[in-house]
Amino acid sequence: MTHTYRTTSAYMTDGDRPRSWREQTTRYALLPLRLFLGVTFVYAGLDKLTDSRFMAASGTGSIGEVMNSVRDGSAAPWLVDLALKNPEAFGHAIAMGEIAVGLGTLAGLLARLAALGGALISLSLWLTVSWQTDPYYYGNDLAYLMAWLPLVLAGASVFSLDALLRARRRRTP
Repeated sequence: MTHTYRTTSAYMTDGDRPRSWREQTTRYALLPLRLFLGVTFVYAGLDKLTDSRFMAASGTGSIGEVMNSVRDGSAAPWLVDLALKNPEAFGHAIAMGEIAVGLGTLAGLLARLAALGGALISLSLWLTVSWQTDPYYYGNDLAYLMAWLPLVLAGASVFSLDALLRARRRRTP
């Protein structure tokens, strides 16, 4: 029995070696996670920026109220104190950070750096806002932190500006 290989570009690697189905799916394995986290962080940032009640120092639903309510039970009260010095600026910084992380993740531009930013935002929210959640697995910020880690390690291998730039660098002598 003779075995043949498909030679279309979808099945080829840089060295023109045939790719198996398993190798193909492995390349795309982190794409759903990247899309979910990117869209979620862009949405979260825009949601914060467009909510005038949230972007206030005090009042029901404000960033200031949230920070005051979690301060004594957080794992990092010094971080909450830092945010309470200027709650509006902190709220804007978090929102802009979430948008930058989300867009970088979706575009795959500086993907590892964007994922690290997402992990740090999730870590800070876990140590402050979600810390009191009992049992701990009900809090979503720890799950987001863990979801960012594979992207910190692997980056964005497909459908990304990083991959495009990498391919361009390989072609230039």
